[in-house]
Amino acid sequence: MKSTQQPRHHLPLDLPVDLDEAVHRCLVAGFDGTTGVPHTLKRLIDRGLGGVILFTRNVRDAAQVRRLTDELRALRPDLLVAIDNEGGGIGHLVAAGAPEVPGSYALGVVDDPDLTARCADALAGHLASLGITVSYAPVADLQHHPDNPIVRTRSFGADPELAARHLRAWITATEARGVASCAKHFPGHGGTVTDSHHEMAVDRRSYDEIRADVEPFRAAVAAGVPMLMSAHVVYPALDPERPATLSRRILDDLLRHDLGFEGVLVSDALEMKAIADRYGEAAGARLALAAGADQVIVAVPELATTLACRDAVIDALRDGTLTEERVREAAGRVRKLAERYAGAAGEEGEGAVGSWDAGAGMEAARRAVRGGSAGSAGSAGSAGSGGGVVSAGRGAYVVDLFPPPHPALNWGGEDLLSEVRALDPTAAGIALNEAPVDPG
Repeated sequence: MKSTQQPRHHLPLDLPVDLDEAVHRCLVAGFDGTTGVPHTLKRLIDRGLGGVILFTRNVRDAAQVRRLTDELRALRPDLLVAIDNEGGGIGHLVAAGAPEVPGSYALGVVDDPDLTARCADALAGHLASLGITVSYAPVADLQHHPDNPIVRTRSFGADPELAARHLRAWITATEARGVASCAKHFPGHGGTVTDSHHEMAVDRRSYDEIRADVEPFRAAVAAGVPMLMSAHVVYPALDPERPATLSRRILDDLLRHDLGFEGVLVSDALEMKAIADRYGEAAGARLALAAGADQVIVAVPELATTLACRDAVIDALRDGTLTEERVREAAGRVRKLAERYAGAAGEEGEGAVGSWDAGAGMEAARRAVRGGSAGSAGSAGSAGSGGGVVSAGRGAYVVDLFPPPHPALNWGGEDLLSEVRALDPTAAGIALNEAPVDPG
């Protein structure tokens, strides 16, 4: 009996140079070290690598980071240099003098979009001074579930309209600094009780319930956000078989067609256990691109993992399970983004970039603990703040219920009590650690 199956198109062993470059454009690589560019990374950049992602392991001080980004871009001027830079506990640039900005939940409590814009401007201005062109922020997830272990204070809150206001402010301020922002984690990680760094997360809510989580992303798209990041979360109401990162129904049908997003869609890191344990990083790269992602992040410092992901994409092109058209489309979006933000990275240091409001973050923190009103912002430590609001002065008692993050997150920092004590040695409290601090 004659088969009716259509034959797959097989590419030659050596890809055309432009297609090989397109494959590399779809990758974002982590690496180790603070000085010099590893030889393997240089080769990847020479072949068209789309971006690199920096972590605390790459940061010693501001001057060193600027030298490193200059060296990276000397290899190719349009290389995207990215970092997680949300404020709060999610950042890697403390040693490089990062502005102190509270987590987004505090900004939501204050609910002053102008102040959010000032905080975002400070973070983005600092990135621009260091030659970093992509900030994987802000978080657009809504914090719905009290047992959610990963979103929490990274979110502006549970109200879609509140989140939309602050996303617009953050995105606009970041864009004004010539830095690409990235709203995450589409279509929302706030309805889960599992951290996708540890295992696959599942959001079992109905389609109508999930739609509320999509609205902040819709607002981000309307505000012109140039990048979105997908969630390693399964949404049975949207696609019962695959997590969003690997789902064409979610990435193409919902994001591209319903929301009309035309920018760069990047995966969350492929070594997170939600993907790595179930699919493997290499298969994850192939499946994510086939589903509609434009870039995949391989954040581990071992470049052999990045090479394995690259090879899996090339093999998929050769056997026809990934189309040349899809890879060229993805690479084209990345190239357009890189050209748009390459110019800002050519500026030399903080003076050329321009100053920012270094006190915006402290103002936000003070207003958050005093109930958000502008009138109390300048009354730190005063006894007459009114309204029965308790001053967060010396001798504060801290209750930190957030367990230490997974080592793969590499966020740096300590538990909240230890950080407060660094500022106020008289502070007391308890932190959920291997052993409680100051119990009772």
